[in-house]
Amino acid sequence: MSIAFCYPGQGVQQVGMAEGFVKADSRYQNMITKASEASGIDMNKLLFEPNEDINITEFTQPALVTACCIITDALLEAGIKPDVTAGLSLGEYCSLYVAGALGFEDAVRLTRIRGRLMSNAVPAGEGTMAAVIGLDAETIESVTDKIDGCWPANFNCPGQIVITGKKEAVHEAMPKLEEAGAKKVVELNVSGPFHSPLLKGAGDELGKELENVCMNDLKIPYFANANASKITDKSQIKDLLQAQVSSPVRWEQTLYELEKMGVDTIIEVGPGKTIAGFVRKTVPSIKVIGVSTPEDVESLLEKLG
Repeated sequence: MSIAFCYPGQGVQQVGMAEGFVKADSRYQNMITKASEASGIDMNKLLFEPNEDINITEFTQPALVTACCIITDALLEAGIKPDVTAGLSLGEYCSLYVAGALGFEDAVRLTRIRGRLMSNAVPAGEGTMAAVIGLDAETIESVTDKIDGCWPANFNCPGQIVITGKKEAVHEAMPKLEEAGAKKVVELNVSGPFHSPLLKGAGDELGKELENVCMNDLKIPYFANANASKITDKSQIKDLLQAQVSSPVRWEQTLYELEKMGVDTIIEVGPGKTIAGFVRKTVPSIKVIGVSTPEDVESLLEKLG
């Protein structure tokens, strides 16, 4: 069996993430304390009490990373270890954590900064994103290439690609993509044109923060969003994280690479079933098992025998 730990991106967050682990074991409460100190956020309150902040990008990002890293530690503690890892956008920070390259507190601190930089990169209301269903990448690019300020952002799976950019440019592209054969084009409820060249400045600022972070040697390979390549050399990581902010997320290509490597089981670490949906449409031969609660860990141990 070849196992990959895969991590979701922003959008799956929910109040109560990882709460079962924290209530059951003081080690995970210690992680919450460390996350609060690293981010300057009351992580107990953000994760476990009803609030609106959990859906604000600069809070969402460190909250989701905290929860996913706690679940990761629970899996490792149970003896379930990955051979390779990958994360969708924000999830790349969790994959670097399980790969041993990035310390927990650095991951939380960096994603608070990343979330703030991404939110502030473009004035509110000037950028947007839209999901394009049922159209191939080449056709989408043939439309967006002709519109200034609009680009593909997420290659999620066959037939689901997200475009990003200036609001008026995305709005211009939407009917053209429907005319080109898209089943539907849906504008997303996001706060900015993520993974577009408009965020290059945010990536550059993040790069300055990354200069002060110590990257450790990778214990297992991880796949980078910016180029869908298997990374084993820590010297590449900072440039890839900087580029990721303004580059398309090549998730579909990453799943094909995992399949080529011989991965037969993906453990989706964290809330939601986003990864499972993309895997089913891209590499259906790979089994996906979601883990977000202590009960899921127990069930997984039984399945793995």
